[in-house]
Amino acid sequence: MVPVQCGGNDNERFLVDAAVPYDYSFNSACLKHPDKPQYEGGIVVNPELKNGSTGWASFGNAKLRLGRSQTGNDFIVAHQRKQSFDSVSQEFFLDHEKLYTFSAWVQISYGDATVVATFKTPTGFYNAGSTKAKSGCWSMLKGGLTVNKSGSAQLYFQSENTSIDIWINSVSLQPFTQEEWKSHQHQSIEKVRKSKVKFQAVDSEGKPLANRTITIAQKYAKFPFGCAINKNILTNQDYKDWFLSRFKYTTFENEMKWYANEPNQYHEDYTAADEMLQFTQSNGVSVRGHNVFWDDPKYQPSWVSNLGPSQLAAAARKRINSVMGRYSGQVISWDVMNENLHFNFFESKLGSDISSKFYKKAKALDRNTPLFLNDYNTIESPGDQDSSPDSYLSKVKQIWAGGYTGPLSIGLEGHFSQVNIPYMRSAIDKIASSKLPIWITELDVQSGPNQAEILEQVLKEAYAHPAVNGIIIWSAWSPQGCYRMCLTDNNFNNLPTGDVVDKIVRAFFGRVVTATTDVNGFYATSLTHGNYEVKFVEDHHQTAKHIKSPPVSQYFKVGASSSSEDTMHIKIMA
Repeated sequence: MVPVQCGGNDNERFLVDAAVPYDYSFNSACLKHPDKPQYEGGIVVNPELKNGSTGWASFGNAKLRLGRSQTGNDFIVAHQRKQSFDSVSQEFFLDHEKLYTFSAWVQISYGDATVVATFKTPTGFYNAGSTKAKSGCWSMLKGGLTVNKSGSAQLYFQSENTSIDIWINSVSLQPFTQEEWKSHQHQSIEKVRKSKVKFQAVDSEGKPLANRTITIAQKYAKFPFGCAINKNILTNQDYKDWFLSRFKYTTFENEMKWYANEPNQYHEDYTAADEMLQFTQSNGVSVRGHNVFWDDPKYQPSWVSNLGPSQLAAAARKRINSVMGRYSGQVISWDVMNENLHFNFFESKLGSDISSKFYKKAKALDRNTPLFLNDYNTIESPGDQDSSPDSYLSKVKQIWAGGYTGPLSIGLEGHFSQVNIPYMRSAIDKIASSKLPIWITELDVQSGPNQAEILEQVLKEAYAHPAVNGIIIWSAWSPQGCYRMCLTDNNFNNLPTGDVVDKIVRAFFGRVVTATTDVNGFYATSLTHGNYEVKFVEDHHQTAKHIKSPPVSQYFKVGASSSSEDTMHIKIMA
């Protein structure tokens, strides 16, 4: 195992052991035979059940038996289950300083049911992940966990349906050190977010210029990174200055929502949204359209809840035509149906296929703008089955089955209280198997002593994940306080959370690199994807010759190359 020196753009340096790369894959197919266990099972004893029941025991009052398919695939079965947690089990020692990624292949005796992998420890129970298992084929369960205290832990599987037998095979539990986990992030950023660039400084005759100082400044970052705003920004210059010095992407906190646009029936008011859009457009800030409909009954305009089905259908048609007709082509995405995994206000009144109808209409109104689903707890909470990765992907299939045939994008809100970084990564892996675009749309962290630390962990993990296409922080400022997380005080001095955001911005967005060419005029580096300006810095040679002309500058664009080994070559002529 060879130590590899890795460095982040935030100037952190750490020595990592890159012996075990992270496996981002997830197989969403239900297979006749399970895949081999990831990491060859990691620390699991007898992961493929090739040695009988060695390493495995009963949890609760389940009876265990071994099974073998006609093709020789061995597995273990928990049967005669009386309680949800009656299952097969294995014991491990878990280190609180390590991060664990978990996977298994699951089948059940009949029908389909959710099966959850759980670890019982002396300090509590940790759900590592879940899958919607079926009979007749094997489904992959992928997840992860950390524990708050080192000690023994018992893995077991649970399902509310106690009449089913649970079959288990190809189990893996792989520990990673903190340094290894950071190395995964670093390697992913280098591969997905950056490209290699080699500069050569030459004079007018093409001769190399040695020891010349150049600056390389990013003018525009390709990766969307932003923060929500609200109408307070329109009348507060300090808020404007703070925001515009950091972000080129945003979401309006409330100002495009139905209850803000039509608080009284037939009396629409887009004043705040119009003024905010004028402000963002004049400053080159892109806006996500949030939202057309919200499926939570608590957040309807007060007059909507009392409408009958036909009246509601008419009001909804008017709403979608109004907001999308007004802002078509002026936003970069639309959250068409917000939180329709957790809530069903419109479905309960207008039918189970109403989301599909809304997306179909939205596509007709703004054909070229991506249409998003948007919901919470998919990456934050392994215990919320309403919005688990399985449930999210099922909702996507339901919308397509309902008659909408166009593209969809995934909005993962990311309202964190605690953080389970291995589960977050695995949940994104699972969603990414759909090949749909993914954004983290409303990222914040609940107030607490570790708020800033958790925010940094989550931001780095989201940015590093190869499937994430954009991040919006949910921290619009208000003098009365923010939704859950503020980045500044009321004088726009950074709080610790704001310092974290600035650290991320410096590391990945708007960087300025000062460098010196070698004896052959070369300087090589890797740059985050985006638009750049490179120019010579006036040095003692120029000063001695009394050169007063401005430094020569050149603009160029860095994007994803066809191969991570490709290097972009740029000549700078003095």
